[in-house]
Amino acid sequence: MDKLLEMKGISKSFYGTQALKDVNIKIEPGEIQAVCGENGAGKSTLMNIMTGILQPNEGEIIFEGEKLTNLDPRTAQEKGISIVHQELSLCPEVSVAENIFMGRVPEKKRGMVNFKEMRKEAEKVLKRLNLDIDVKQPLGKLGISEQQMVEIAKALSINAKILILDEPTSSLTESESQILFDNLLRLKKEGIAIFFISHRLKEIFQICDSFTVLRDGVHVGDGRVADVDPDDIVRMMVGRELDQAYPDKGTEVGQNILTVENISRKDEFENISFEVNEKEIVGLFGLIGAGRSEAMQTVFGINQPDSGKIKLFDKDITANNTRENIDQGLIYITEDRKEQGLFLDMDLNANVVAADLEQVSENSLVKKKKVKDIGGKFVDIMNTKYASLDQPVKSLSGGNQQKVLLAKWLAVDPRVLILDEPTRGIDVGAKFEIHTTLRELSNNGHAVMFISSELPEILGLSDRILIMHQGKLVGELDADTATEEEVMMYASGRKNDFEN
Repeated sequence: MDKLLEMKGISKSFYGTQALKDVNIKIEPGEIQAVCGENGAGKSTLMNIMTGILQPNEGEIIFEGEKLTNLDPRTAQEKGISIVHQELSLCPEVSVAENIFMGRVPEKKRGMVNFKEMRKEAEKVLKRLNLDIDVKQPLGKLGISEQQMVEIAKALSINAKILILDEPTSSLTESESQILFDNLLRLKKEGIAIFFISHRLKEIFQICDSFTVLRDGVHVGDGRVADVDPDDIVRMMVGRELDQAYPDKGTEVGQNILTVENISRKDEFENISFEVNEKEIVGLFGLIGAGRSEAMQTVFGINQPDSGKIKLFDKDITANNTRENIDQGLIYITEDRKEQGLFLDMDLNANVVAADLEQVSENSLVKKKKVKDIGGKFVDIMNTKYASLDQPVKSLSGGNQQKVLLAKWLAVDPRVLILDEPTRGIDVGAKFEIHTTLRELSNNGHAVMFISSELPEILGLSDRILIMHQGKLVGELDADTATEEEVMMYASGRKNDFEN
């Protein structure tokens, strides 16, 4: 079969750092190809060049036999090259149809929008994805999985021949992911080529025909998925053997640090009670909508509970705000690093010290040397890859942004860490580094609690597992003896430990 697209000798530099060096990649119609690599490997840079968002320093792009020069996003769309980013680029306040045809609305005479035609075409493209969605309703009324499908429909509405999906399942449940995969297979049969970027190797082996691996901006391998196993992909990605998936667990548990007693918040969660001890990592699992984040945000002081009590070092902190809790050693690291966790336009140093400016100030004046010293210290502790501490955080890969977010909160010297999806969208190498950091903190006397939607992570990193279902804490398990099936039984409401 003829190649649909081929990129030859692609190179690109940022801030003096080589992001891509002489990279080659190709795809055929009806092929689903995984693009693999650690965070910072160059995957997003390569895809941004393919869609005209960035220009390469060297190399060429050949699409349907035609060499494309000075490619820009509009031209890429006109050719049929479309990308769905990990952070959806949709407007929740306007209708589904308007989102699908944003910037390309069909018009009547005198520039009036032809809503009837737009809705008709929107329904047509949704039908290709076997979706029955009211195109008149505001997008914000849809669940995240349906919004993801609308984003894909938006990409298809330009008559896409190549569809690029960047971590498309990062916010989806397993059942929602399966619906997505069914649709991708449907598009594959139509002859659409799909580049599939995911850190979840299970998904790659489930859905992809071929793979390309990048490491440090260099093409290090490609082939058919059927000819390799997950360990082969990991070895290519990290350039070394990963002897174990998770660091060794702790052997002892210290004194109680955080106690939560029967906290409730209307329409979110009720009667949540648990303890977290020093030298312990507690994993919190639950399906989407179980109330995990809402409960932990209340513990941190973002919201106040309607009832119940929260104690830190046996001191009542129920009425504390977030600033008071940070000062007393309790932190919460959000799952949304871009919207709530980082200042993307500011440099690495400024982000690291942002949670505690007092440590870098004298007489209410911020001292640049202190900012630089503390910023450099903590981004290096997290083994962050960067060209300059002065570069904006938005120029880093997603995984390195996550490391900066962790560095920011480690800089306030916390005793209790609550982390919400700390490794979402992170590659296997960076994930192990973050897991190792959390285990080191635990071993050094910190109390760690983390929320994760990935069962292997919950089982592999936790000492103890708490499980929520529909706003209630329904189970507590020893991670050494728990199984995925047992955890899911509790999370789905089919088993309730506290009622037996």
